[in-house]
Amino acid sequence: MEGIKAVIFDLDNTILDRSETFRNFAVSFVRNWFGHLEETDGLIERIIELDQDGYKEKTALFGELLDELPWKERPGLDELMDFYRKHYVGNATLMDQAAEILQALKSGYRLGLITNGKTEIQYGKIDRLGIRDLFECILVSEEVGVKKPDPRIFELALDRLRLRPDECVYVGDHPRNDNEGAGRVGMRTVWIKVNQPWIPDLTVRPDHEIGRLTELLGLL
Repeated sequence: MEGIKAVIFDLDNTILDRSETFRNFAVSFVRNWFGHLEETDGLIERIIELDQDGYKEKTALFGELLDELPWKERPGLDELMDFYRKHYVGNATLMDQAAEILQALKSGYRLGLITNGKTEIQYGKIDRLGIRDLFECILVSEEVGVKKPDPRIFELALDRLRLRPDECVYVGDHPRNDNEGAGRVGMRTVWIKVNQPWIPDLTVRPDHEIGRLTELLGLL
């Protein structure tokens, strides 16, 4: 892609293996609360299902778990939320070869990161992964007060990088939040196909589609 000066990334299921991260958290959650059960694989899968790939608000998720799971002693919602804040970040896992890919790109491009989510959780994962210093610009939706696909969060990244939209490529897994959001402000886009299916009513198609982050180097 000619003329590209910056590569801007989504975090979850783009750089962070969000599926593996949450599965590991779900395993630790079940071990902590359901040691009285002999079989827990079904509980883990149900927690992952209800989480909706991270798009369900966490108080709603844990409220559902309180109502549905076979607790020996039913905790309070605040207790579950505290457990989440303390243990989810600790399970953060990189996508395959993500650190190597970022290091390789940094030698030729400026790097940015735009992610929806809670400031404490998102920065916690970034720091757990040890990648904060690789990015010139990091925007977390709660911190800046606007979230993808709102064009303002992409425009804020452009302002901070002092670049035009056509000088940036955005890489993310969500068709609407990432591909359409960045595409509407004029960035070129790469859609990494992980868990989110294409949304038929979208009018902005990605410039490129990849199945794994490792394919990105072949495009740049």
